[in-house]
Amino acid sequence: MEKSETLEQFYLTKVNGMPENLKKEIGHFNVFKLDDFVGKKAKPIPYSRKDFYKISLIIGKNKVHYADKIIIIEEQALLFANPQIPYNWEQIGEIQTGYFCIFTEAFFNQFGNLRDYPLFQPGGNPIISISKEEAELVKNLFVRMFEEINSDYTFKYDAIRNLVFDVIHFALKTQPIATSLYNKSNAVVRVSSLFMELLERQFPIESIAQEITFRSPSAFANQLNIHVNHLNKALKETTGKTTSQIIAERITQEAKILLKQTNWNINEIASCLGFEELSHFINFFKKEVQLSPNAYRIT
Repeated sequence: MEKSETLEQFYLTKVNGMPENLKKEIGHFNVFKLDDFVGKKAKPIPYSRKDFYKISLIIGKNKVHYADKIIIIEEQALLFANPQIPYNWEQIGEIQTGYFCIFTEAFFNQFGNLRDYPLFQPGGNPIISISKEEAELVKNLFVRMFEEINSDYTFKYDAIRNLVFDVIHFALKTQPIATSLYNKSNAVVRVSSLFMELLERQFPIESIAQEITFRSPSAFANQLNIHVNHLNKALKETTGKTTSQIIAERITQEAKILLKQTNWNINEIASCLGFEELSHFINFFKKEVQLSPNAYRIT
């Protein structure tokens, strides 16, 4: 299996160009017509994890490889992909159309927790078959995403978030999730879930008096009463990332939010995020973002 596809790789290989603000955004969202990515000239989609979430309305016969399962889409379906599970799909029928949107977890910061929804959980069913009439309803939601993203409305991204949740809730109401497609052992999935829950419980940071408790892999392992190697192995199996990578990504995400959305000084932000020395935070942020905290704040 290939390495996880990043947003940058997606844009460079599929769109032949990258948005200017991609690395400066706290969270990212975009929407596309599937028609532009299918057909004889379409580039194959590798079986791999993606570093972003994706919701697709697929109209046409396809074979989807998801985790270790193969699912045939006969006519039309919704596909909910998350960064934890590798997937790809093969075009079978000649007629292919639809829409898809991509977004990062940070795009929904303080708006809702994507991990709470069965569609994005390791044990959930990510493919929902729908009727032609239902496909038209979902199509209208994607069309409205296009309208919003191209508008000058000040709060357009809040409107887009609502539309994404409309698609999620539509799918959940249409076909309640009951089956599991992810065949990792229950113990591995449980360890990963408990770690993610413990990590997310520390956020968001809403006061300079607040400070995260767990910042190292060993601290999380001790809290979960398991060996750090066991924790790292479980996360590697379910997410493709190490414990340190996941922690660093989440701390970086919160750092970006605090730098952009508060007037707290850098030292206060560093303290909230568990850094005893300001220099340690600055070096950490530079490594993750390729910008100093001050430089990022003014971009």
